[in-house]
Amino acid sequence: MTEGVQTGPMPQATREIIRSRLARRQAAERRFRVYGLVAVGLALLFLALLFVSIAGRGYSAFVQTEVRLDIMLDPTVLDPQGTGDPAVLARADYGGLIKASLRERFPDVKKRRDKRKLYRLVSVGAAYELRDAVLAAPEQIGSRISLWVPASDDVDMFAKGFVDRELEQSRRRLSDREIAWIDALDADGAMEKRFNVRFFTSGDSREPELAGIWGAVVGSFLTLLVTLVLAFPLGVMAAVYLEEFAPKNRWTEIIEVNINNLAAVPSIVFGLLGLAVFLNFFGLPRSAPVVGGLVLALMTLPTIIIVSRAALKAVPPSIREAAFGVGASRMQVVMHHVLPLAMPGVLTGAIIGMARALGESAPLLMIGMVAFIVDVPSGVTDPATALPVQIYLWADSPERAFVERTSAAILVLLAFLIVMNLAAVILRQKFERKW
Repeated sequence: MTEGVQTGPMPQATREIIRSRLARRQAAERRFRVYGLVAVGLALLFLALLFVSIAGRGYSAFVQTEVRLDIMLDPTVLDPQGTGDPAVLARADYGGLIKASLRERFPDVKKRRDKRKLYRLVSVGAAYELRDAVLAAPEQIGSRISLWVPASDDVDMFAKGFVDRELEQSRRRLSDREIAWIDALDADGAMEKRFNVRFFTSGDSREPELAGIWGAVVGSFLTLLVTLVLAFPLGVMAAVYLEEFAPKNRWTEIIEVNINNLAAVPSIVFGLLGLAVFLNFFGLPRSAPVVGGLVLALMTLPTIIIVSRAALKAVPPSIREAAFGVGASRMQVVMHHVLPLAMPGVLTGAIIGMARALGESAPLLMIGMVAFIVDVPSGVTDPATALPVQIYLWADSPERAFVERTSAAILVLLAFLIVMNLAAVILRQKFERKW
């Protein structure tokens, strides 16, 4: 005689045990959700603090204090022979005309020491601004013109409120008399804060008020161009071979393990590799985008291979089987069906890899792209620097004006990174297929 299954009401003790366990489980789930929300909130808070801190220090670099000077274009200084030769005009003493304009505005300045302080109100680049204005319109020679020129970095910092005029004179870089001259220029409407076009159109400079990021931006673009040309086709071809054609044996497993390990290698190791191979062995030019692109291509290649393989693996086997069923060869299946369907994921991985390469500075420092480069590069073999390296150089400068330019350059770099990652998200959402 067998015992039947008990179908009667559940004992009260059992129900209490079940209810207590359910209550503990639900409480644990609520705590887990709270922990998750707290973690997300803290991450967003720290991210917001980071952005606010950088923006608070860097936004002022997008404006530059300028001084209006009334300059007499003396023909005896600019073109003594009256030939109008541009070569003669380019070699004229424009700095002397700038100084004469300042002396004319402040005629009470007589002592040589005071005159040197007066001349330091404007940037040394003011002479180049005047030269460009004369070369652009030489018919102005012999007349008086009004020209806005950049103020020196000390004056710029004072005008932006970074220098407290209430401090003792010995603790300020500007004397009381210099501040009086600044106040006089401001009262006459001869001093304004304007949008800093030079920051986006000029190369690096020893003078903070003249320094710009254009040379670093072009260097980063050329470096990423070399990286993309090398890493993208090689990475996609390697991924296609490993995923679609390579036999599954011990050798391919070793290759796959090493690719995964290379993706986790610190970037400075690739910089050391580039220093040893590309510079010391092959003798390629130092501080050139072609070398930086080669190093970053090696660093980005494992990421592109891994992401491309994942995109190829995500294509359903039924696509391959249908293509084989109508007589397509393996190459036709891969090139005409599998790879086009996987291309959105491949492009997303490539963009993310390029974004990582854009923000790298350690490997570029190792191959010498830390040099002081004033000229904007015109090719991949010209000396250049990159935006992350430019930020590193400015952060190491003692001038207060370079602090704001460092933060402003970080904002520009973050903007590029956000745009690239946003492009990856848009590509994935627009072209991704749900299987």
